[in-house]
Amino acid sequence: MKKTPVIFGLFFPVILFICLCTGRYPITPGQVAGLLLAPLGVENRFFSAPPDMMMIFWNVRVPRIILSVFVGAGVSTAGAVFQALFRNPLAAPDILGVTQGSGFGAALVILFLSPLALVIQTSAFAFGILAVALAYILASLSRDSSPSVLVISGIVISAIFQAGLSFIMYMANPYDQLIQIIFWTMGSFNTASWAKVRAAAPLLFSGILLITAFSWRLNLMTQGEEDARSMGIHVARWRIFYVVVSTLMVACSVTAVGNVAWIGLIVPHIARYLAGSEHRRLIPMTAVLGGLFLMVMDTVARSLMLSEIPISIVTSIFGAPFLGYLVVSAGKARFSHEPQY
Repeated sequence: MKKTPVIFGLFFPVILFICLCTGRYPITPGQVAGLLLAPLGVENRFFSAPPDMMMIFWNVRVPRIILSVFVGAGVSTAGAVFQALFRNPLAAPDILGVTQGSGFGAALVILFLSPLALVIQTSAFAFGILAVALAYILASLSRDSSPSVLVISGIVISAIFQAGLSFIMYMANPYDQLIQIIFWTMGSFNTASWAKVRAAAPLLFSGILLITAFSWRLNLMTQGEEDARSMGIHVARWRIFYVVVSTLMVACSVTAVGNVAWIGLIVPHIARYLAGSEHRRLIPMTAVLGGLFLMVMDTVARSLMLSEIPISIVTSIFGAPFLGYLVVSAGKARFSHEPQY
């Protein structure tokens, strides 16, 4: 386990380089090396990039890969946080309704207001935050302050926004609006750009840093509220902190690329297997592994067929069998008893 970070430090650049080469417009390793060296002022006498290759590489492929890394890292980190907060191995980043709220907000704008990307993204982000706020308000009306009440509130709010989304899809024009809404709910990096990278990457990176910096408190909160209080942890205050930061990361990711399924549920389990349950090691490993995993999944989505496959279809194909593996191989230990973190 101690060698795992070193292995990933070597493995990540190799996979990144392969993803830069792969796509419907294939670029050879030598060409990629020349394209990467050119901005540094290093002349490559064996390769001169044509303008169309330069455009595709720097304006399409590179920002897309960077965005996939940050989105994968942010959503996976949020998943690890929610699994720790609610002491539930099946907790996912959308457990409080942020994904459903964002989808509803995007669909609402597509149907009634404007097809402009900026307006859709703003509405998606706002409604994602609103969904989690409503879940907290609903939970606060209960006398029980346990995490399970917040989870149930999130399920209620998620169902309401999902019903609203379904109603909007029913009303939408099937030849135009419905296609946009469905593609949004399944997620895609086909609209990735440097503008989206500049908008999403700072928030996602800051969120991961904040969670990492205060990750040691998650170790105490997984032991239960009474044990955490005995160690001087203000459980309610820190739960709000972790939920707010994680929700902002998920809302930012959904706003940028739409819904990305399974990443936040599956990747923390893999990271826990590799790095252990100590969150000061688990959170960085989850972020790196999530970025790597989604980068590979997006490369498959844009390369496997002539038309691009929505990212959630690809992640579901790989994620669902892995969850089945968890149930079969570790079900008695992980799902029948109190989860071990």
